[in-house]
Amino acid sequence: MSASGSILYLVHRLPYPPNKGDKVRSYHLLRHLQKSHRVFLGTFLDDPADEEHLPSLGALCDDLHVERIRPRAARIKSLTGIFRGEALTLAYYRNQGMQRWVRQIAAENDLKACVVFSSAMAQYAQLLLPEVPMLLDFVDVDSAKWMQYADAHRWPLSLLYRREGRRLLAYERSMALRAHCSYFVTPNETALFLSQAPECVRRVQSMGNGVDADFFDSDPQRENPFPDGGQALVFTGAMDYWPNVDGVCWFVSEVLPRLLAQYPQLRFYIVGRSPSPQVRALAGAHVVVTGTVPDVRPYLQHAHAIVAPLRVARGIQNKILEAMAMRQPVVTVSSCVDAIGASAGQGVLRADTPEEFVRALQSLLDSRAHSAGLGLLARRHIEGAFSWQAHLSVIDSGLRGVDPGTVADAGLAGHAADVPT
Repeated sequence: MSASGSILYLVHRLPYPPNKGDKVRSYHLLRHLQKSHRVFLGTFLDDPADEEHLPSLGALCDDLHVERIRPRAARIKSLTGIFRGEALTLAYYRNQGMQRWVRQIAAENDLKACVVFSSAMAQYAQLLLPEVPMLLDFVDVDSAKWMQYADAHRWPLSLLYRREGRRLLAYERSMALRAHCSYFVTPNETALFLSQAPECVRRVQSMGNGVDADFFDSDPQRENPFPDGGQALVFTGAMDYWPNVDGVCWFVSEVLPRLLAQYPQLRFYIVGRSPSPQVRALAGAHVVVTGTVPDVRPYLQHAHAIVAPLRVARGIQNKILEAMAMRQPVVTVSSCVDAIGASAGQGVLRADTPEEFVRALQSLLDSRAHSAGLGLLARRHIEGAFSWQAHLSVIDSGLRGVDPGTVADAGLAGHAADVPT
């Protein structure tokens, strides 16, 4: 490796293995950074199953610091944010051990920049400003996600989620002003943020997601996981994540019964780690909840159709890109279609209502040839538009432009020490 400087990389969740949406992006960003920089990685581990992967992750970094989070205890601790008047997300990830390590790394190394993945980790980069420039990968507008949660829940959760959305937006705006440069995953997310933070107009840009098209590809030797070879619809994702839970519950309730009237042998496979009790309760004669599987590719490859009924979704969904790379058309909601920028002619079918999902899926279930044709178009679109290297190279210009000892706005220097401890 030809190093051109040292980077402090702060990530809110262990970026390995890349087996869920945010970890896929943070892992590939890590690999991109370590091609030409020494990388010091500070991160949190919230899944004990990931402990076994620490040696592999450590081999990619010049130093690796991991703090363990127990999600239930962290949620309780986050409520202290109410008394501080801050976003609960910040309290959830506040950790003195991480603060000490960040200061130590900065004291012992000449850091070119601090690359932050997700706004929650910007509180640690604040410890180093203005001496170490910050580049902030927001990925999505998380504050907007909390507002969507508020609209989808009853009081008192709606009140709490709306408060979180307001407080987190204020923090996002503040950090975008302090960062040398900030990034969002799509032009739509960038435009959404700027509509709420117009003062940041020259400080943010888009940096898209990609997919490993060599890994996610069909293989004629790959075994069919569906025991009877029958028609199978597949959804993939972390099944303790509320938008995924909401999506599959809605699909089972509103769409699947209509499909079963025409395709009585159809089965819906919910493939993903940590299914919540609400998801496990869906299991039955026509719904299979797999839990963690060693490899998601067989389920994608041998499915009759892939669905992503995400009624609450932000940004590009990696699950859709992976399915497309596996030569599968995907039926999904308009927000996901718009984020990807694809069309039916590129293997992505738009559906928002139960009736639209049924119509789109009928065309795929009735003709394997039609489905295979759309799948080939999806693969070609991925190969042409979703290379990780092409998208992540956007951050290189930001790194070339940093000048240690300055920040984008010199007038912010006095804010470097205002992180609660």
